[in-house]
Amino acid sequence: MERGISRKPPLVLRLMGVVEKAVGHSQQYATLIYSLGKGTVEWVGVDRKKEALDLHFQTLTLEQRAHIEAVGLDMWDPFIASIQQYVPGAMDKMVFDRFHIMKHANEGVDKVKGSENRELLKGDDPTLKGTKYLGLYQGGNLPEKQRDRFGALMELHLRTGRAYALKEALAELWDYQSPASGRKYWARCHFWATPSRLKHMVEVARMVKDHLKGVLNFFAHRISNAVAEGLNSRIATIQKMAYGFGNKAHFRTAVLFRCGGVDLYPSGLSATHPVSG
Repeated sequence: MERGISRKPPLVLRLMGVVEKAVGHSQQYATLIYSLGKGTVEWVGVDRKKEALDLHFQTLTLEQRAHIEAVGLDMWDPFIASIQQYVPGAMDKMVFDRFHIMKHANEGVDKVKGSENRELLKGDDPTLKGTKYLGLYQGGNLPEKQRDRFGALMELHLRTGRAYALKEALAELWDYQSPASGRKYWARCHFWATPSRLKHMVEVARMVKDHLKGVLNFFAHRISNAVAEGLNSRIATIQKMAYGFGNKAHFRTAVLFRCGGVDLYPSGLSATHPVSG
């Protein structure tokens, strides 16, 4: 693996993704750097602290860091602090990932539904029983067999229905074409959410508001961590095959071996010209 890594040309990563990944047990994490252009894992560091990402940036020259055009990430403060310290013009380059934001929105709907369902069940009302996954769908992706029931639930004017409507409204933000139109639409979303009295959805709206600059940077760079989500699925398979990793060095080697796009062949050989016989 070290031989393969040493053969890679100097890193010029225009579009970077930064994510955390659980490793083993006991809340152990690794920091992964992705190339959003090539779909490869470029670096694996220990834990998810600022110092972990600092180590990566410290291996890069100022010129390499200046070539970074955009960084896709979630709203993890240690990562934000590291990028701000090491990437020139970071405030205009950080793009907070839409899938991560919508994950928070889905969780908000789920919490509203869970609370309301418990209240209804106390009065022997099973209206929301068996609807665990309905709120996770976007309107157009709802399975046909569920549409009649979902429509009936929405007509009941439950808190769950209002939370779902707010989530769907937020999802439309990324359909806009410019920072100005996106900002204007977000102001409407925030106006709808704030007086809703749905605590969990208000928290999501507050989170987006607090990170609005990085959310709206999407309109300048049009990137997401969708590539990272695909690679995370592959990494999850690697972890399952290994029955987990107690050693982070072994995790790093396995991830770079399968997802790093490195040339692992001995000198003079390649994947297209292997040794004969």
